[in-house]
Amino acid sequence: MSRSRRKLPIFGFTTARSEAGDKRLWHKRWRSRQRDQLATLRPDDDPVPVPHRAVSDTWDMAKDGKSWFAPRRQRAAAERFAARRSASTPERRALTARLLAKWRSK
Repeated sequence: MSRSRRKLPIFGFTTARSEAGDKRLWHKRWRSRQRDQLATLRPDDDPVPVPHRAVSDTWDMAKDGKSWFAPRRQRAAAERFAARRSASTPERRALTARLLAKWRSK
């Protein structure tokens, strides 16, 4: 997996590394609602599934949206960051390549 690459340059709006905790909490709430609904059902009723949106919203989670980061914009941003950090051309090229590799990796 060391050479795996991102197929689409889409990134989440976040400073969080993972939203595993948010997903765990969401599933806990959803299962609780399902259990409550099944407990209140009469024997002759059909269970109606609890809609996912009734429990949580994706905008409430740590990674609350996604954005397209076009490859052209990636290159321009990497070159801008490299120009701020280093004065020599070879160092700038190396830093640009390192940033692009980091952004394109999973």
